[in-house]
Amino acid sequence: MNLEDIVKYLIQNKITIATMESCTGGLLASLITDIPDASTILKFSAVTYCNEYKIKMGVNKETIDKYTVYSKEVSQEMAYNIANFADSALGVGITGRLTSNTSQEKSVDLCIYDKRVNKYYHVYKKLIKDNRKENKLEVIEEFKKLFNSTIKAENL
Repeated sequence: MNLEDIVKYLIQNKITIATMESCTGGLLASLITDIPDASTILKFSAVTYCNEYKIKMGVNKETIDKYTVYSKEVSQEMAYNIANFADSALGVGITGRLTSNTSQEKSVDLCIYDKRVNKYYHVYKKLIKDNRKENKLEVIEEFKKLFNSTIKAENL
């Protein structure tokens, strides 16, 4: 399913979604809002680019300190906290490094939290493009794949 199909699926099934995005800068939420009637399912979106606002939105500082801001653990806390903050069925947490001037790899951790069943779905993806925008679009592709293989697959 493409993103429009995902939004239509969410609308038809009355499943709400909220996002807490870091490295993607709100791109997922922006693309969702390009689709008619998305306002019926997108409850809230936060761009928490700096750690201060991840923490203000409920991510534990100790989790960031222990695992780094680019970790699976942080993306899970982002997804969980945004779902609860917005009282949404699904929460999406996205964190990562889109470019790197050091030996650290470019990668993203993406998590979808399904509050209805208290379950986390996670993907880690190494990014290979040198362009930030192309890497952001790759993250959106990973979201679509993860959604289709988990949320949609489990609700058929």
